[in-house]
Amino acid sequence: MVSKNQIKLITSLQQKKYRKLHQLFFVEGKKVIQEFLDAKYELQSLFTTDASFWSVDSNKIHAITPGELKKISALATPNTCLGLFAIPADKRANMSGLILALDDVRDPGNLGTIIRLCDWFGVETILCSEATVDIYNPKVVQATMGSLSRVNVVYTNLEKKLIGNKLPVYGTFMDGQNVYNESLPKEGIIIMGNEANGISANIEKLVNKRIAIPRFGNLQLTESLNVATATAIILSEFKRSVNEM
Repeated sequence: MVSKNQIKLITSLQQKKYRKLHQLFFVEGKKVIQEFLDAKYELQSLFTTDASFWSVDSNKIHAITPGELKKISALATPNTCLGLFAIPADKRANMSGLILALDDVRDPGNLGTIIRLCDWFGVETILCSEATVDIYNPKVVQATMGSLSRVNVVYTNLEKKLIGNKLPVYGTFMDGQNVYNESLPKEGIIIMGNEANGISANIEKLVNKRIAIPRFGNLQLTESLNVATATAIILSEFKRSVNEM
């Protein structure tokens, strides 16, 4: 059974200020919850309509009805379980290898997909500007499908982080060089910009190499690609280029 106080706490975690206050976030769905358990995230409570398949401390398991789950779920169609986890301590950014930097990406679905892409392509670190959507937003967590537990996401003053950095900095622009014609390095920072405004002027000044995904359509009228879609293409090309060296 879930109490009124638990309902109030869990539903409040849909807002960033309460996640920060309580240092908690929640995850829905057995597969995704298991990913966080396997990654040794600290489980606070597990609310489930079927407690039989869980191998966690029984004191942390709360058997609930589908109706009760609906009250605490952020999903239109609730799954069978919701896990409440402690937000881990911030990690330091490893400034080596291939790094993705996000300049004010605001859409939770985009960020979740980008984290999943980094997991797929073996990009271990994502640098996020301070205005980028919170990774513990429930929509972000669900969109990552567990990849959040394997990718190090660091929020930082992106401009300060890039100044003095020794890695080449690549920025994606409509007027950049065709990425398919470039010899791309194994190490570097790739900057992806805001959904509406692209890369900000302060960050643009720190870019060493401007790259672009060319348009192949006959009319050439499409203004831009979705940032998550563009990230998939760019990461794929960087990895392909390195593998062909």
